[in-house]
Amino acid sequence: MDRTSSTPMQGQGQGQGPVSRLTPMRRRVMIALFFVAVIALWHATVTGFGISRLIFPGPVGVAGAVYDVLASGELWPHLWVTLYEILAGFALGALAGFVLGAGIGQSAVMEAVLYPYVLAFQTVPKVAVAPLFVLWFGFGTTSKVVITATIVFFPVLANTIVGLRSAPRDQVDLMKAFTASPWHVFRMVRLPHALPYVFAGLDIGIVLAVIGAIVGEFVGAQAGLGYLILQRNFSMDAAGMFAILIVLSLIGIVLHAIVKTLAQRIIFWADAFSDLSRGS
Repeated sequence: MDRTSSTPMQGQGQGQGPVSRLTPMRRRVMIALFFVAVIALWHATVTGFGISRLIFPGPVGVAGAVYDVLASGELWPHLWVTLYEILAGFALGALAGFVLGAGIGQSAVMEAVLYPYVLAFQTVPKVAVAPLFVLWFGFGTTSKVVITATIVFFPVLANTIVGLRSAPRDQVDLMKAFTASPWHVFRMVRLPHALPYVFAGLDIGIVLAVIGAIVGEFVGAQAGLGYLILQRNFSMDAAGMFAILIVLSLIGIVLHAIVKTLAQRIIFWADAFSDLSRGS
């Protein structure tokens, strides 16, 4: 339907891709070797070209900055603030996206009336409207939650619409022939077929939620990891900025893994997601 919608890639199932043939141990070894190669290339580039640590610190300096920020205890209060903004914004945006997507996915009237406005809002860069949210909701966490929710909203909405419309027409017609109500058709046919798509949207949304929270903190904040990044930017502490960015990356990886695990447990019956999980 659009670029943000993500299908479960049913056509790539059956476990025939080259990645799916890798054993878990081989995958871990390849990931570790690639990580070592990147670190080695990073270190060689910085030392070989004599790049100043004020501009581009080496891996040793960044590792030291990570240790310092963890050991000092300065990170933890800001980490909880950002984590709250991510999770609250994700929950709000995902709920709104699913509810509105469920309505649009089943109603041509709602699609004709509401979807153009939703699409118009989505095309507006969130960085451009973030100052307005800060103006309306203040410098606290509320404005960051709203900004995060607006970024999460559209991927979930788009995937929900696509998923609901992926239900086989013959099953829908059969349910209607047995005088099933629209709610029963939704619950027993449309929703089960839509769930793999919905979780694909949630997977996209949880990663975008991290970006949304940091964008909000960049615009105006009194706490949070984005606030720490700005502090270190003003003091020209490039290694400290890298350290905070690494923490943000780890948050995104952990949240992605949680959503993926929930998907595998909740929609374990979906062949598309089973194939996708074997190949990832």
